[in-house]
Amino acid sequence: MTPSPAAKGSPLHRLAVVVPLLGLAALIAVWGRDLPAVVEGVVVVLLAGAVLAAVHHAEVVAHRVGEPFGSLILAVAVTVIEVGLIITLMISGGAGTSSLARDTVFAAVMITCNGIAGLSLLVTALRRRVAVFNPEGTGAALGTVITVATLSMVLPSFTTGTPGPRFTGPQLAFAAVASLTLYVLFVVVQNVRHRDYFLPVTSVGRHTAGAASPAAAEAPDDEHAAAPSPRTALTSLVLLVAALVAVVGLAKVESGTIEAAVATAGLPHSVVGVVIALLILLPETLAAVRNARRDRVQISLNLALGSAMASIGLTIPAIAVASIWLKGPLVLGLGPVQIVLLALTAGVGVLTVMPGRATLLQAALHLSVCAAFLFLAASP
Repeated sequence: MTPSPAAKGSPLHRLAVVVPLLGLAALIAVWGRDLPAVVEGVVVVLLAGAVLAAVHHAEVVAHRVGEPFGSLILAVAVTVIEVGLIITLMISGGAGTSSLARDTVFAAVMITCNGIAGLSLLVTALRRRVAVFNPEGTGAALGTVITVATLSMVLPSFTTGTPGPRFTGPQLAFAAVASLTLYVLFVVVQNVRHRDYFLPVTSVGRHTAGAASPAAAEAPDDEHAAAPSPRTALTSLVLLVAALVAVVGLAKVESGTIEAAVATAGLPHSVVGVVIALLILLPETLAAVRNARRDRVQISLNLALGSAMASIGLTIPAIAVASIWLKGPLVLGLGPVQIVLLALTAGVGVLTVMPGRATLLQAALHLSVCAAFLFLAASP
């Protein structure tokens, strides 16, 4: 079960209730308008507040439903809204929109599999010297991510049915069906058939659902608090959706400023997708780090790999359907540098997952790959 969030009625809880509503109100007020610098500053503050509120409400819902299903809630919610943002931007047209889905999804994969995973391993290793997790569940998640990413974004660079790194119609349909099928199958395996593979383990290798352990003894009391009531969990679910809509919507409002800054700096247009992906993934990042600090790195890895998987498994089918109405080409194929980074992510990930234990070195390897991706995105 995830750590208990702030108590009901506390200042943090009240802010978590108010901020998503303020964010939605601000989104309605500023959508489609040119904003002065002061208003842009307010939007940024509300964006940060909405991220924190999303983490709070995700923890409330996850605390109610338990693990591993709870760790999927935030990932799926963010991805569903991310899909809407991508389609909205593609409909609006403009330079770079033909590869927007590819750039955003690949950025999400690299940030989650290397950035969030590496940061979680780093936090746990600094506290416990060794981060312990379940290799069966984590390995299954990593294998699914790499397979779906390869089928959806590597193959288009090598197929010959249409010019450029693009699928033909039937090829795109196959990739969409395969991605969605593998994602749904993984969710069933994670939450029904092999649920115990994805439950957190302590620093001595025991599932936290079992007997008491030194790590459990050191855990804060609020981790063992009673689960919230169904009404409280439902309220938090609604507020979670509201907070995520605010995060993605306000990020879209700021995207014009980001695009202008990117153009002024002479950076590639794909950097816009990277920056927006970083903003959208902030809730998962904060939630993963909070779990890692409590010696629950398995939950952090569930969040990271689940987010990557949902980003591909839900985005590619949605974009495939939307491409029927969207004008212009749909570029999904990765370039040579991106393929190398994906292959490196797969190799490092396998070597990290196999032992079920990771040290500072493995954390540094993942963070280095993420840093290389961010650097090469800005300086290809």
